[in-house]
Amino acid sequence: MPLPINTSAAKPALTRRESSLLSPSDYDADAASIRSDQDTDSDDDERQLRARNSRELRAHDRLVLMEEEELDQLVTETRRAQDRGRRGSGLPVPIPNPLNLFVRRNSDLSPSTSRRPSPQPSASSTEDLALEKRSHRKARRKAKRDRLLADAQHGEDGELMYEMEEGGMKEGSSTGDSSDRDDSDEVDRQGLLGLAEAKTKRKRMCCRWLLIYAIIAVAFVILVLLAWKISIERRKRPFQDAARMVSNGTALFAPTTIIISLDGFRADFLDRGLTPRLNALVKEGVSPQYMLPSFPSVTFPNHFTLATGLYPEAHGIVGNTFWDPALKEEFYYTNASTSLDPKWWNGEPFWVTAQNSGLKTAIHMWPGSEAHVMHIEPTYLDRYKGNEKLANKVSRVLQFLDMPDHERPQVIAAYVPDVDSDGHRYGPNSTEIRTTISKTDDMLDQLFKGLEARHLADIVNVIVVSDHGMATTDVARLIQLEDIVDVSKIEHTDGWPLMGLRPKDPSQLQDIYNDIIDKTKSNPNVEVYLRDVNMPERYHFSRNQRIAPLWIVPKTGWALVKMGEMNLKEAQAKGTVYNPRGLHGYDHEHPLMRAIFIARGPAFPHQPNSRVSAFQNIEVYNILCDSVGISPAANNGTLRLPLKPVGLHQAPVDNPADPPDVHSLSSSPPPLPTTALAPEPTRSLVVDPVATGIDTPLAPSESPMSSSPPAQPTEAPQDGDTDEDGAKKGIKKVGEAISGFWDWFTGKVDKWWGKVKGGTPEPEPEPAPEPTR
Repeated sequence: MPLPINTSAAKPALTRRESSLLSPSDYDADAASIRSDQDTDSDDDERQLRARNSRELRAHDRLVLMEEEELDQLVTETRRAQDRGRRGSGLPVPIPNPLNLFVRRNSDLSPSTSRRPSPQPSASSTEDLALEKRSHRKARRKAKRDRLLADAQHGEDGELMYEMEEGGMKEGSSTGDSSDRDDSDEVDRQGLLGLAEAKTKRKRMCCRWLLIYAIIAVAFVILVLLAWKISIERRKRPFQDAARMVSNGTALFAPTTIIISLDGFRADFLDRGLTPRLNALVKEGVSPQYMLPSFPSVTFPNHFTLATGLYPEAHGIVGNTFWDPALKEEFYYTNASTSLDPKWWNGEPFWVTAQNSGLKTAIHMWPGSEAHVMHIEPTYLDRYKGNEKLANKVSRVLQFLDMPDHERPQVIAAYVPDVDSDGHRYGPNSTEIRTTISKTDDMLDQLFKGLEARHLADIVNVIVVSDHGMATTDVARLIQLEDIVDVSKIEHTDGWPLMGLRPKDPSQLQDIYNDIIDKTKSNPNVEVYLRDVNMPERYHFSRNQRIAPLWIVPKTGWALVKMGEMNLKEAQAKGTVYNPRGLHGYDHEHPLMRAIFIARGPAFPHQPNSRVSAFQNIEVYNILCDSVGISPAANNGTLRLPLKPVGLHQAPVDNPADPPDVHSLSSSPPPLPTTALAPEPTRSLVVDPVATGIDTPLAPSESPMSSSPPAQPTEAPQDGDTDEDGAKKGIKKVGEAISGFWDWFTGKVDKWWGKVKGGTPEPEPEPAPEPTR
């Protein structure tokens, strides 16, 4: 049962409590204890009086800081406890709160004081408890202070140094409210180290990802710029083409060039009064007096030089026939199964350059166009046909120009083999070759009339070129190969009429060379070279292993023959006529090997009849590319459009004379000896090419390799011809007069027959003007 309350006894106690609350000791008992401790702390005073090192001073400062923090903490806790006591009962005398029995005090730092006893209502109990707490704290502070000072005297700041400098300050440490766990420092160190390591890893990962993102961003920007540039170029090209496109009244034409190659058309053929159209083209356009071919002056090397701008030693087609020591194969121009393999052809021809630049191309029988060079085909490709009529070639070129805009080619190339073919068969001074030259000029006239009918004469560029010239041959200008070379030591023979030799034993090369030099020292009409020693630099014919190491180069008009082709001594004794009657392949700078270049059109805005300095055919590729606005590939040429004229064409210069024939060149073949003659062996070495891809051989009567003389050759007599008496001279003059009348008569008949067959009579052409070159 509850005890009765004695009010009289409680009143003095309350009075005492009230009076005690106003006393400094009861108001802040801990403060008084700390102040008295500091006032009576003789040990600290003694240490301050003696000299102390820096570490001791730092340790002392830390202890002072620690004490101030504890003082603040104790004052705060005392005020909070008093406030809670007043709020608990609302009476002037604090009544203990039963819940305080279950509350753990954070300020209890010692395990022995982890639970406080329930506060007593009496003032004396509270004072005893405060004194006990102060004694515990004083003992703990003293022990801590002694330990820190001892560590400082030994040169270390101890635990406090680690906590302050290494980031180990933690909740519940000796500098604040903490529980003194034995493993707390190590745990905190490991935690901080883990945090630092994680932070470092995150920083590294951030840097790594930042670098990756930067690389991706830069790559993306580069790709965008490239795409933008490409798109700009693609967009610019149609605008450029549109700006350069010209209307002929019915369609728009982008820059377009036609290049026509007249195989074997010698430069001085223009001065024979047989080519009115070509002479008119010279007057209208720009041209040199002649163009030099490349060495050797044969068809396939020079046509690929025209197409690529490279010397034969660079593009690899070093002859019409040659042996490749790396491939262990022979290139033979008429063997389409091997010669049309792209492995033989190096360099970039103009049709590949144009295709890569987005232009369409049309190639009509150009040598090498069927070889799949760089595995890029022309848009339109006409394969070689040896019997193609000249009129069909004109129709084909005009057909390309009549195509719709999106199908029309801008580069058109055509090959005309007729002059070369008849030059081999009849010779460059024969009546037959005159007819062929005239027909070829008529073909060009039909082409230009077609351009004029389409209003394209001032819109389309036209370039007419040839690959080499032609020289007359004779049985008296032959050299038997077996007479100067021990053929048993030779493994491969390249080329013709000049010959490259590959010894079976390379170590014998010098001996073979010396032997040939010794056997030909009395003959000035042949030259011998070692590819890697004394080959003339102007030939540009040494930097390719396809070039044989030893070469025999006859003078112009001379030729080398093998015994299997002709027994020279017997042929000369019998007066045999040598076939072919015309040859080329000699020194490319000889006048008889000169080619032509004539150009006209909007890409050649020169004064009519302009003359430029003579140049080599390596320049044609650049000129062709510039004429249609495409960038040429790397090549040996240096000329670029516009060309720089050096004047106008004047009267023709003296034309070179062919080597004189030893035998008479009358219209009748030389008389045969009375004894029966054995038939001559067929030549195994084919003469200069007409083109590639011949599927069927020529008929015996049409073959230029036939041993029989050509039908009725009527070449004009050359310098050096000798007549035995005046009667023979008279017979020759009569024969020439008859031949001239016959040519005139047959020409008239052919023209009138053409008119009847065509159904549309044409006025008789005016006499050919005087040559203007």
